[in-house]
Amino acid sequence: MGGLRFALVGAGAIGATHARSITSSAELAVVVDNSLERARQVTSEFGGTPMTSLTDAFEHVDAVSVCLPSGAHADAAVLALQAGKHVVVEKPIDITLAAADRIIAAERESGRTVTVISQRRFQSESAAAHRAISDLGRITSGIAESTFWRPQEYYDSKPWRGTRALDGGGALMNQGIHAVDLLLWLMGEPVEVLARSACLAHDRIEVEDTVAAVVTFASGALGTITATTAANPGLPVRVAVHGDRGSVVIGESGSLDDAHLAQYTDFLDAVRDSRPPLVGTADARRALAVVLAVYESARTGKPVELNGER
Repeated sequence: MGGLRFALVGAGAIGATHARSITSSAELAVVVDNSLERARQVTSEFGGTPMTSLTDAFEHVDAVSVCLPSGAHADAAVLALQAGKHVVVEKPIDITLAAADRIIAAERESGRTVTVISQRRFQSESAAAHRAISDLGRITSGIAESTFWRPQEYYDSKPWRGTRALDGGGALMNQGIHAVDLLLWLMGEPVEVLARSACLAHDRIEVEDTVAAVVTFASGALGTITATTAANPGLPVRVAVHGDRGSVVIGESGSLDDAHLAQYTDFLDAVRDSRPPLVGTADARRALAVVLAVYESARTGKPVELNGER
């Protein structure tokens, strides 16, 4: 893989997942966290040097994996791109379109490669469904279901979880965005959203734990999105697309860890071959735009049009 050296920024639970993928395909050179002890916990298992400063890490690495709270993604990603590093961003790309656009502008100016984690695209059923879309005839409808359970302790364990400032949203922004990305990948350009949301099973959070939306696509097809962290004990993610000649249904297929590694492999190949990664910043921005439109519609009770920017 060309010996790419990574800095991992953020030594939380998702950081360990990234560290596992990095060390399976490249070199984890540095782990950066504002707690040196947390950074050391990751380096003790996966290797690398623990640090508390991202800028100090730049001289030792070629790429940066951003695993911070969602609302801090753009700051770290832009800093890395300005330093000439390739970047992997944990989903979502950030929590505002302005922040996403900062990353996209820095990507363009730097000429470096950026991918945003959406590992479900790399599962075998998802890839097969994407190949089969042209066989379904006229696409008429689609479904994206993210039916999860998160106990109250999930939100209480991290002070930023369930906050608008750093989490940016609830069940849809953080759990459901993977299924949203798949639905858009399969069905194309969304043009309008109508939604409702609620917080039904959790306390002390500022965001939704349940949301339902209808998306109108440029083709005229309709899609439905449901996302919840209030469905005990939780069910597998399900995405389906229907056409007048056939349907495809995606359930849980294979290991998410394997799919995560496959996305890293695609990223490394993209850097080596100077090609776009399968999941680029425009894809991540589009998924974020849908999520934010869902929130706006739920807030106002009115349909929200999407401007079609890619």
